[in-house]
Amino acid sequence: MQPVGGGIRRGGDLAIAALAGIVAIPLGLLIAVMIRCTMGGPVLFRQTRTGRGGHEFAILKFRTMRDKRFADEPDAPRITRLGALLRTTSLDELPQLWNVARGEMGVIGPRPTLPEQVVHYSDHQRGRLAVRPGLTGWAQVRGRNSISWPERIELDLWYIAHRSLRLDVRILLLTVKVLVRPAGITAAGGVNPGFPAPTDISAISAPPTRVVLPCRATAPRLAQRAVEEAS
Repeated sequence: MQPVGGGIRRGGDLAIAALAGIVAIPLGLLIAVMIRCTMGGPVLFRQTRTGRGGHEFAILKFRTMRDKRFADEPDAPRITRLGALLRTTSLDELPQLWNVARGEMGVIGPRPTLPEQVVHYSDHQRGRLAVRPGLTGWAQVRGRNSISWPERIELDLWYIAHRSLRLDVRILLLTVKVLVRPAGITAAGGVNPGFPAPTDISAISAPPTRVVLPCRATAPRLAQRAVEEAS
């Protein structure tokens, strides 16, 4: 799978990660101490995700759930108060700056998904793997977990087809807005939608119903609109 250009390049990713690290490192150390004091170790949660070209890597997050008390205990009761705060503010994602530094992720791109989800991608959906996964992305600022997986994938594919520096700047500005006013962290009812089962052909192949994509001809006005939306 060939890399797709047009957005923030590798040098830009490293520069943004380095600048963010000035704040992230001391804040991350404080969060690590708080996790250690409230939940014990480990401080970090590692999970295998699929990156560019289908290559797998271990994504890093701050731990937000205590250990299971019994084998079938669901996830929701295990989220601590600190964990809920970290999720709401997206601070649990801070360690992924290390994934950016390692080249496994970029600042902007489709969020990396689980290998067991990727194996069910159609050929069309595998186009999502053409770029490095990102800390934030077009689907993240257009609904996040409040929209279905097919819709998110279509948004990511649109981003890849229209990738540009202006669009990346817009996404960064909208990300700041989302962080200030968190939305879409969980779906309706507090449960995030799962990836459509392999037998649910209609859910995988159905065209998105709530996705509204801007026309490519509007690209020269993206930066101006980004400022207006972020204000």
